[in-house]
Amino acid sequence: MEWLVVGVYSLSLLYIFLFSLGQLHLTWVYVKSKRRKEAEVVYDDSFTPYVTVQLPLFNEKYVVARLIDAVSKFDYPKDKLEIQVLDDSTDETTEIILKKIESLRPLGLDIKLIHREDRKGFKAGALGEGHKLAKGEFIAIFDADFLPHPDFIKKTIPYFKEKNTGVVQTRWGHINRDYSLLTQLQAFGLDAHFSIEQSARGASNSFINFNGTCGVWRKECMEDAGGWNFDTLTEDLDLSYRAQLKGWKFKYLEEVETPGELPILMNAIKSQQYRWNKGGAENARKNFKEVFFSNLPLLNKTHAFFHLFNSSVFVCLLIAAILSVPMLFIKSHHPRIEWVFNLGIVFIIGFLSITLFYWISTKRFYSLRPSKVFFSLYPRFLIVSMGLSLHNGIAVIEGLVGYRTPFIRTPKFNVTLKGDSWKGNDYVKIKLNAVTVMEGILCLYFLFGVAVGIYLKDMGLLFFHLMLMLGFGGIFYYSVKPTVNA
Repeated sequence: MEWLVVGVYSLSLLYIFLFSLGQLHLTWVYVKSKRRKEAEVVYDDSFTPYVTVQLPLFNEKYVVARLIDAVSKFDYPKDKLEIQVLDDSTDETTEIILKKIESLRPLGLDIKLIHREDRKGFKAGALGEGHKLAKGEFIAIFDADFLPHPDFIKKTIPYFKEKNTGVVQTRWGHINRDYSLLTQLQAFGLDAHFSIEQSARGASNSFINFNGTCGVWRKECMEDAGGWNFDTLTEDLDLSYRAQLKGWKFKYLEEVETPGELPILMNAIKSQQYRWNKGGAENARKNFKEVFFSNLPLLNKTHAFFHLFNSSVFVCLLIAAILSVPMLFIKSHHPRIEWVFNLGIVFIIGFLSITLFYWISTKRFYSLRPSKVFFSLYPRFLIVSMGLSLHNGIAVIEGLVGYRTPFIRTPKFNVTLKGDSWKGNDYVKIKLNAVTVMEGILCLYFLFGVAVGIYLKDMGLLFFHLMLMLGFGGIFYYSVKPTVNA
């Protein structure tokens, strides 16, 4: 049993190390790509294809009006623009939409409500229904929490002059980045994904993904790839891989920002993280076999593996964390296996790789004070990521084994400034569940790990256990905090 613990612990750390090396390579590709100057592609009147804008919605009464207002201001010929409001709502959102559409009639926009009584397929089902009726050669999609700029179409549509371009994706911005520590940490993590990961994958001709919103699809590409499926929770990732396996190219525009609202409550963050991580695992289960047996270069297959299985890092982190406490006892009783701990120098390289990954991203977005921001947010980001490993790890395991669950929307708040209140939001349902209780228990477990390390005079994992204790304790606190304040 002891050797089994040692073996599983070591394999978990090995996966984290290999994933870190993948992130290091993406960082290197990103830095290298920034040295190359790409020719700017600009809009001109000779290429003004018909564009359909789709707004998939479900019970979004707090943000739907501002979204429709934003897309109504698109600087694009009105006779080449169609707006579909794809509404599955069961509350007053539908009435708000109808009133907003009526108020925009004087603008001469082609805007229509497509309301479904049956939410079959959830977001993917709504998009598929709209696709059947769409008049556009190209389809732009925006979730309810985003506010695209008026020049969005003019900045993206010129890239479709290349006939094999299937998708143009823009970078997410954050309208409430500084609302709280939670929004700052989310922005910190997402910025790295949208700067380094997406840019580097695009620069190396590896698989990238449409991020579900803030991008434009070529309708022909969608149909060639088989259209929207709703057998995973991340239909965007699924269609992205099917399209690229068909040979379509994706273009990522780091310099074009589309701002959106970050979740402000831990339970809202958890629902979003659950969907992303489980959906990623479902797509790994569904699509990696086809990637593996394709004729793609080995490097692209490797990046695709870590792209599709990236959420598995949370499972490995959770396993390594839980086993690290009994590892202290095993080491104490069997000094001869100290070499396993000495191999930790290898994993320091992995940690430094991740550190460099986030440092480069921080320099990109905080050019005036990168060191101050980095040393303030990066340690706390790592701690929170560790604390989410139970919640996200469960989601990943469910996805990998094929356990099906419904699409859970992330509640929106229309909260952007410090001091704005979310109280009274009808979509926030706070309740203490088994996972949150387990997070509290794990906080105590790693406090015990700290005590064991001190008792055995083995400080090798002390810092790791302190971070885990703070991580699980912080997630537990923020999960129950709204309940305490209610």
